[in-house]
Amino acid sequence: MALFRVDADNPLKGPHQESEIFEHGTSLSGAKAAMIMVHGRGARAKSMFPLADEFAQPDFYYIAPQADHHTWYPYSFLEPTDKNEPGISSGLLLLHDLLESVVQADIPRENIILLGFSQGACLASEYVARHPQRLGGVVALSGGLIGSTVNRENYSGSMNQTPGFIGCSDNDPHVPSERLEITEEVFEKLNADVNKQIYKGMGHTINKEEIKEVRGIMADILSK
Repeated sequence: MALFRVDADNPLKGPHQESEIFEHGTSLSGAKAAMIMVHGRGARAKSMFPLADEFAQPDFYYIAPQADHHTWYPYSFLEPTDKNEPGISSGLLLLHDLLESVVQADIPRENIILLGFSQGACLASEYVARHPQRLGGVVALSGGLIGSTVNRENYSGSMNQTPGFIGCSDNDPHVPSERLEITEEVFEKLNADVNKQIYKGMGHTINKEEIKEVRGIMADILSK
């Protein structure tokens, strides 16, 4: 099964194309940088904004889409990809459209971070792997590439040294360590600058060390 990639000549109409979009932080017109924040299963888009406040970086515009029925796709990300369609492809297209809308507002791609938690981390990881490009950063918190198996040969192109942060617990009940390893391998194959950190006994959540790592990526963008 060929992986879905955004194609302007063959538009997709899926469950997330009419998603509500929420904004936070500095206005888009006044921002130097932006972060697209992708929530996890069962969550609300606005639930990502307290995390944005924890980052405490000025001049960032935050945008968070709301998944249809609060879920990007119905089953585990470790199930066969076709079982989770059209949710995955619809979500990928939504992320693409949000990214392009921010670029059209004169925020350079290298100043845009794509960040997701849990199911959102899986969707964000899959988007950048299928559409590699130079971004300000990609952050996968407790998630990785999607599918019952991951074929490295399905992914090609270059992320041009995009900073990539992968953070997860060593005992996460939803994310096996093997999937984190192969996500790291694919990102490295795509020429990302990958930093993977595994935290002992953390569980399925976000810790202060991860917030510090992301804050560092954000600060680097603002310092340029």
